Formats: sequence, structure tokens, C-alpha cells
Amino acid sequence: MRSGARALAVLVTALLAGCDLGLPGGAPDGPSYGVSVEFADVLDLVPQAAVKVNDVTVGSVSGIELHGWTAVVRLKVADTVVLPDNATAAIRQSSLLGEKFVALAAPQGEAAQGTLSDGDTIPLARTRRGAEVEEVLGALGLLLNGGGLGQLKTINAEITKALSGREGDAKGALRELDRFVAGLDAQKDDIVRAIEALDRFSARLAEQTGTLAQAVDALEPGLTVLADQRPQLTAMLTALRDLGAVGERVIEASRDDTLRSLRALQPLLEQLVKAGDALPRGLDFALSYPFPPNAGKAIAGDFVRLHATLDLDAASILANALAAGPATPSAPSKPGLPLPTLPLPLPSLPALPLPSLPALPLPVPSGILPSGILPGLPGLPLAATTATRDGRWDPATGEVVRVRGGLPELLTGGQA
Repeated sequence: MRSGARALAVLVTALLAGCDLGLPGGAPDGPSYGVSVEFADVLDLVPQAAVKVNDVTVGSVSGIELHGWTAVVRLKVADTVVLPDNATAAIRQSSLLGEKFVALAAPQGEAAQGTLSDGDTIPLARTRRGAEVEEVLGALGLLLNGGGLGQLKTINAEITKALSGREGDAKGALRELDRFVAGLDAQKDDIVRAIEALDRFSARLAEQTGTLAQAVDALEPGLTVLADQRPQLTAMLTALRDLGAVGERVIEASRDDTLRSLRALQPLLEQLVKAGDALPRGLDFALSYPFPPNAGKAIAGDFVRLHATLDLDAASILANALAAGPATPSAPSKPGLPLPTLPLPLPSLPALPLPSLPALPLPVPSGILPSGILPGLPGLPLAATTATRDGRWDPATGEVVRVRGGLPELLTGGQA
């Protein structure tokens, strides 16, 4: 029987060798292009394994190499398959005990870029592998063999004890949690915008790391000074506290007096308000008293220019002078002698509309005749009536020099 079995095996091998039968996997028919894929772990993937796109076989594995700690799988993909340049690759299993194959797909959650072509490489960041049946069974065995069931039983018992008699509170907490989650869901857009704004703010901070470092370095000397002067600052704050307490006592003690002073000041302030513009005008006049504010233009050094007009009745003055008798001729003026006065005083002149001038001890400048020339006009200088037409009086010698004319000319032509 063993010999017959061997003969049958040899016969089947010969038949298979003589027939062109398609085995699973294999290179695609027609033109194709090569792609390299990097995997951290290829499991039990073998050459000639299938390459699928959307569960349709489009190529095969042509070889597997090891570069350092990374496995590089060479793929042959039919030329009719068009994939983006940022495609992803995964090692999957056709069934629970089926063969492994490489699944290619377009990227999820990002836009497709370029076109996958011959010689391209899918990097390790865009590859993954599925969980093995052995790994699932091992994890399940760990859980069932005391790995986690005891802990789950303890947790369940403790939760039951904690919620026993507090079912209403637990339901209320769950309802509040449900409303809280619903509120978060309603404000999802705002939360997303806040997170994006925080991300932009963090990016700006990252861009200005150098500036922030310089600012922190610049703060170091100031912080050092503050640290050195900490006792002085503490003493200053303590003194300021004591000053505040003293000020509070002073204000409290003088509050009534301050209020009485303000009440007493109220009538004065009301009168100042009623005075209005009169007060500043009065102050302006007080600065130039006894002269009006515009009198400053008439003062030149120690002289005051005065212009006055006297309306005299010459006929009445002459009649009074002639009725008194002939005037005694005055002696000719000599140097060093004062100017003689008239022998007979003239009658008092009627009241003239002259402004009253204040009696100030002003010096009589050179060129102005002394007072008393005209009786009845005491204190009025002759220059006020003659405007220096008849002569000039020298206060140093008491003489009148260059006197032209006499009293008739004074009375008939004197006007200033």
C-alpha cells in the first residue's frame, strides 16, 4: 500500500507539472508597476501572496526583505490600478484561518495627492497590520484564566453595594450627566473654535519663544533688585499701613470741623459765583491802581504823559485881572532865582469837568512848570495848560528858561 501511495503521488506531480494551472496569488497578467511597502511586522506573509484593492486582487507580493528593524515588501500591481501617491497599506487575513494579503487603499480623512507609480514607496507611517487570531485568543485566555474576571467581579460587587438604596440619586446623576453631555454637544462648534484659537495662540507663542526668553532674561535684574530690597519694601508697606491708620484717626477727629468750615465757606463761594466776570475785571484793574489798565502805555520810564484840555473864559479872567489894578512888572529872571508869582491872585475859576487825579508823590520832570502858577488851580502843572509853549522849568535851579510871552499869551493861546 505504501508503494501504491507513492506511485499515485508521483503520477499527480507529473500531471501537475505538465499542465498550466493557475495557483492562488501570482503576478498579475499584463503590464504592472512595482511598489515598495514598509511594515513593522509582516506576520506570516509570504511571497506570491495577493495584493487587493477593495477586496479585488490587483497584484501579488514579489518579495520580502529586512532593512534593519523594518520589513520591506515588494509588490507588483496591475497597470490598470490607479491609486494616490499617499495611499495606505495593511496586512489582512481573508478568513479566520485564511491566507494573509496586502490591502491597498486611498487615505481616509485627507485629500488624495498625486498618483502612485513605479518605484514609489509607502512609508511605515501609512502602514498597519490586523490582529492575529493567536493574539485575540491569548488575550481572551488571559482574561478567562484569572487575568481580569476576578477584578471585574470585585468591581461589580462594590458598585452594587455603593448603589444599593441610592438608585434615585444615581438616576438623577445620570440625568444631569446626560444634560451636561447634551450641552457640550450643543456647544461643540464653540468648543472647537476655542480649541482652534488656543492652538493658534500656542503657535504664536512657539514662534515668539526667543522674544519671551529675552523678556524673561531682561526681568532677571529687576527681580534681583526687588529681592535685595525686600526688607525695605516690607518696611515701607508697614509704614504706609501705620500712616493710613493715623490718617484715618485724623480725618475722623477733624470731620466735624471740616464740615463746619465748608458750611462757613459756602456763602463766600455763592458771592463769588454771583460776582461772575466782575471779579477778574476788578483784579485786572487792581494790578494797575490808581491808573486804569491801559495807563501803562502812557508811562515811559519815570515820566507820565498827560493830555488835558482846559476850556477857559479869557474875557472873565482879563476883566478880573484889570479890575484888581495894574500888575507890578516882575523883575527879569536871573539865573538861580525862582519864577515870581502874580501879586494879585486871580479869582477862583468855575468848576471844570476835569477828572480827579490821585495825589501821588510823583517827581516833577524837567520841562513842566511848578504848581501855583495859576491861582485857583493848585497842584496843576503849567504844562497841563501850555504844553511847554511858554518855557521849561528846571526843578534843579527853580528857574524858567526860554519864556516867550507872558500871561496874556498864556490865557489866550494856552491849550494842551
